[in-house]
Amino acid sequence: MKTYSIVRIGDDYVVRAGETGVLKVASRRRAVRLVSEAEELLAMQAARPLSRQTATEASIARDAVEVP
Repeated sequence: MKTYSIVRIGDDYVVRAGETGVLKVASRRRAVRLVSEAEELLAMQAARPLSRQTATEASIARDAVEVP
């Protein structure tokens, strides 16, 4: 997993993943919130891997049940 950091450049804040700047925002609080949300989503994805084929099959099955 990459290391995330927030760097102030002028009046803006740049969210960095490793050495690469990935997002520029005006508010430090917003930058912190975005990094936190991204880490939570990545943790959820790692805890529950789901292949594309399985997700598509589940979607098709759910849609078929809902149609009268």
